[in-house]
Amino acid sequence: MRRAGVLASLATLALTACIPKVDHPAGYGTASQRPYRGPTPRRDDPPRERDDTPRENRPRDDRLPQDIPGRDTGEVTTLPAPRPAWEARPVSADAKTIPDTTYVVRPGDTLSRVVDRSGASLETIARANDLESPYALRAGQRLQIPGGRYHQVRRGETGIAIARAYGVEWSRIVAANALVEPYVLRADQRIQIPGEANGGTASASERARAFTLDIDDILTGGEPALASNQAPARPIATPRRVLPSNAVVTAPARLASGGFLWPVDGKVVKRFGHGASGERNDGIKIAVPVSTPIHAAADGVVAYVGDGIAALGGLVIVKHGGGWTSVYGHASKLLVQRGQSVKRGQTIALSGDTGFADRPELHFELRKGRTPVDPSSQLPRS
Repeated sequence: MRRAGVLASLATLALTACIPKVDHPAGYGTASQRPYRGPTPRRDDPPRERDDTPRENRPRDDRLPQDIPGRDTGEVTTLPAPRPAWEARPVSADAKTIPDTTYVVRPGDTLSRVVDRSGASLETIARANDLESPYALRAGQRLQIPGGRYHQVRRGETGIAIARAYGVEWSRIVAANALVEPYVLRADQRIQIPGEANGGTASASERARAFTLDIDDILTGGEPALASNQAPARPIATPRRVLPSNAVVTAPARLASGGFLWPVDGKVVKRFGHGASGERNDGIKIAVPVSTPIHAAADGVVAYVGDGIAALGGLVIVKHGGGWTSVYGHASKLLVQRGQSVKRGQTIALSGDTGFADRPELHFELRKGRTPVDPSSQLPRS
């Protein structure tokens, strides 16, 4: 028996010697260079119990997936913060429909008083009658009152929430009311809702589903309406302070000197403009390993943090002043708060492959006003 065991061991050693040794490629199995996230947990997998042990004190093999450097679970990690204003302050679709009429100005009338009596908006009446601020009127003057649906804005309501309530694109409402920078509504302001009134044939949930959120909506319709005596919030210095959802965040007065810098160091895998299949890319995509620090391209104030746009996953939007805005998508971890002041080069997020990313990458945009600009034309040449 002993002799047979020795012979078996010698045979095993000989067989092992015949198998060629294959070296793993560089970076294989290294968490920080792992290109794609692991398989999604099955629905019937038992939920993992919450571990309240401080992250730094957990045994290495007992860390949660989101605690492992370089591991992207497909979920976006954010700091504790209130829901966006358009979710925290829903809107009732209670617009009043008025016909086209003519109003004869009475002694002592102001345009605001005409607005209250007619039910139309100040801006539409002014445009229809070629009136300019300060809107001087004279007794007996005949004013054309454009008919339509008019929604009276309440404090804290956002353009996005209004658009969702009526199932109308916010960009159409912006155009119908000739809204301009900084696109902050005022409490008691009336705005015209384009399209036919269909509230009786579509439910509130159906109208909400008809609305799809995009970057332009956040930039032009994301801030809550200001009360007459309310001032915009001052930027916060650190993410430890959290602004309420009804605080209005405004952009800096001007773009800081120095211009823009690259938010990450990587290869541009998709360029600005129309692709081969005809789709349009409003920015560039830069391939980087998961958990690469993403840097603010210039000084600014954070206008949005979250994952409300499915295609872009983890998303940060920064306003820089002078009409400039930068956008950072597909992030796995967001490290800043809405309303936070950030400096050029400051880390604001960690990269990932969230949203509809093809690989671990950063989606990066620059916008001037509402117009996307090719970032390559504004960034330093490498």
